[in-house]
Amino acid sequence: MKAAKEKGILESLLFAAGDEGLSIKQICHVLEMTEKEAYDLVDELKKEYDDNECRGITIAVLAGTYQLVTKRRLSKYLQRLVENTQHPSISQAALETVAIIAYKQPITRVEIEEIRGVKTERPIRSLLAKGLIKEVGRKEGIGRPILYGTTREFLDYFGLKDLKELPPLPDAEMDGSQEEEADLFYDKFQESIK
Repeated sequence: MKAAKEKGILESLLFAAGDEGLSIKQICHVLEMTEKEAYDLVDELKKEYDDNECRGITIAVLAGTYQLVTKRRLSKYLQRLVENTQHPSISQAALETVAIIAYKQPITRVEIEEIRGVKTERPIRSLLAKGLIKEVGRKEGIGRPILYGTTREFLDYFGLKDLKELPPLPDAEMDGSQEEEADLFYDKFQESIK
């Protein structure tokens, strides 16, 4: 069993890291321990949180980092807390756009518009403002259009450890219609966040 001091240090580090979380390498570096020791320490602290009904937090792995999070069983109380606070939601157009970006990244605005069949300037601006997507470079060729990809905030927002957790797309029997492709992206992505 790890020393209470080490668990206290880890707890304070996770608290201070907030939404950024800590990678196992960061924990190893700060606490000057091996990866096995760090994994054991995280597991012990998580077990203490999970076994104690009086504790409202636990440790989760999100976007490849360890973070302090509230326990799911307490979600109704958190919902009451934020009920009166307007939280900006994602429009259907933005959700379709971010789904396409998540599955096809890196991708240009024009390529997204070809799949969706409509302009995407506004959804892209909205997603950039929310930090769910970012510019990841420029495509070679005429005009060197901007390439977009998802961010770590995207993973956090949708509760994913990494992009491998995105649900697989069904094999589509398409007649070439770009609208059907967009619908498949949207439907499958919508299911993954329920």
